[in-house]
Amino acid sequence: MVESFYSFQGEGKYAGTPSVFVRLGGCNLRCEGFGVKTETPGGKIVIGCDSARAVYKKEFGSLWKRIESEKELIEEINLHIKKNCKPDIVFTGGEPLLYYKDKIFYETIKYFLNLSYKITIETNGTVFIDFEKYPFFKNVVFAVSVKLSNSKEPYEKRVNFKALNSIFYNAKDSFFKFVLDKNIIISEKAEKEINDIIMKYSDCKVYCMPLGSTAEELAQNDKYVAEFCVKHCFCYMDRLHIRLWNNTEKR
Repeated sequence: MVESFYSFQGEGKYAGTPSVFVRLGGCNLRCEGFGVKTETPGGKIVIGCDSARAVYKKEFGSLWKRIESEKELIEEINLHIKKNCKPDIVFTGGEPLLYYKDKIFYETIKYFLNLSYKITIETNGTVFIDFEKYPFFKNVVFAVSVKLSNSKEPYEKRVNFKALNSIFYNAKDSFFKFVLDKNIIISEKAEKEINDIIMKYSDCKVYCMPLGSTAEELAQNDKYVAEFCVKHCFCYMDRLHIRLWNNTEKR
C-alpha cells in the first residue's frame, strides 16, 4: 500500500463525496505522455501520471507499506472513518485490479460491502476480472479510465475489450473517465478514440476531464474539454482535488 487518507472524491460520477482512499502500488502502464515529472527518493526524475509514486516500484517501493492481513487493511481504513460519517471507500493506484485475486484485497472488500459501504475501484480497464469466481466485485462501482493515445501507450496495451466487457456486463455500477488535453481534441483524435471504446456500452455514462497535475495546467485544457463535452453530449468533470490543492499528496 502506498498511502491511505480521508478526503472527498475529486473526479467522476461521485465527485464531492466524502471518501477514504486506499492507494495500492504497482501498475501495468506508464503513461509517459501525461508528462508529470516526479522526483524519486534517489533524486531521479520519472515521467508519467500524477500518481507516479504508485507506479514505479523500483524507485518508490521502499516507501510502500506491506499489508500482511485483511484485518490490518480493515483497521487501516477504519482509522480514517470519522464518527457519524459513512464515507465511500475508494481503491486507487497505480492499478488496484492487479490485486483482484489477492485474499487480503478481496476479503476487505467483502467486509465493507457487508457493512453497506459503497466501494469504488479506479481502474485503467485492462485487467480481466472473473466475476463468477469473485462475485463480490459485482457490487463494486468501477470508475474506468481507459487511456487514449495522449498517454503514449500503444493501443493494444491500453485497450482491452475482454476486460471492459467483464466490468460493464457484470458490475452494478460503472462509468468511463477520459483524460483529455487540447491537442487530442483539436486533432479530432479524442472523438474517434472515445467512440471506438464506448460504442459497445451505449448506456454507460462518459466523463471527460482536463489533463493537468496543477490548477494552472488544468486551465490550459479545461475549456477545450468543456466544449468537447457540450458537442458530444458527454459529462464534463473537473479534477476538484487538483484545482484546490494541485498535486499535494493525500488530497
